Amino acid sequence: MHDEWSQAVDARSQAADRLVEAARTGKPCAPIRDLIATAADAYAVQEINTRRALDEGRRLVGRKIGITNPRLQRQFGIDRPDFGMLFADMAHSDGLPIPLDGFLQPLAEAEVALVLGGDLVGGPFTVADVIRAVDFVLPAIEIADSRIADWDITLADMVADNAAAGAFVLGATPVSLMGLDLRAAGMTMTRGGQEVSTGSGADCLGHPLNAAVWLASELGRGDYALRAGDVVLTGALGPVVPVEPEDVFEASIEGLGAVRAVFGK
Repeated sequence: MHDEWSQAVDARSQAADRLVEAARTGKPCAPIRDLIATAADAYAVQEINTRRALDEGRRLVGRKIGITNPRLQRQFGIDRPDFGMLFADMAHSDGLPIPLDGFLQPLAEAEVALVLGGDLVGGPFTVADVIRAVDFVLPAIEIADSRIADWDITLADMVADNAAAGAFVLGATPVSLMGLDLRAAGMTMTRGGQEVSTGSGADCLGHPLNAAVWLASELGRGDYALRAGDVVLTGALGPVVPVEPEDVFEASIEGLGAVRAVFGK
């Protein structure tokens, strides 16, 4: 029994190291599902690299929810959402250049971001609990990125790789959640002025707040429960789009305004 436990720990460490090395070298790695297969093991791998990041002095500022859009679930053959960690050095300013050299295989997606004014500790939570905890809402563009070559991923690969978190851009005009119908909110994203992605809040687990309730309940009794000030990226509202040098994306979400992600060479 002890040998099996040691082997499991060793496999998790190897998987974590493989992902870190891919990020360090800028060279995508092979999938890690040869080492781990379950979601529990994958989150343990994510935890190893989260602890590494915190030990290096990176600051945790929020969470991202992934695989909330039915089209993405079908594309990747994954039937449930996942989550990853957001650090302060992943945040970029609306409209200012984002260097591309920090990414391996970036994809842009438009999302609703919630910024919390209260803690969500304990749970499970209701939508009313989450509404009470939200301070304001912002439009966001997430830059998803996979350390795994060719986005050849299963749920275990995705989770272990911090839910493919890369970077994010938040709009700078906060909007109150009160009276806002996020489910019906339409989204349009353009690249260089050409429409490349459309959707609505209903494409994110039926409602972005459904995704937030799931996340809060998943995390509420652990070390990473959501706290006041945290940013929550609730998930893609439409199809994701590959990022190329000098791309300019603008995402407009009904009721929230617009946000731009501008990429360098």
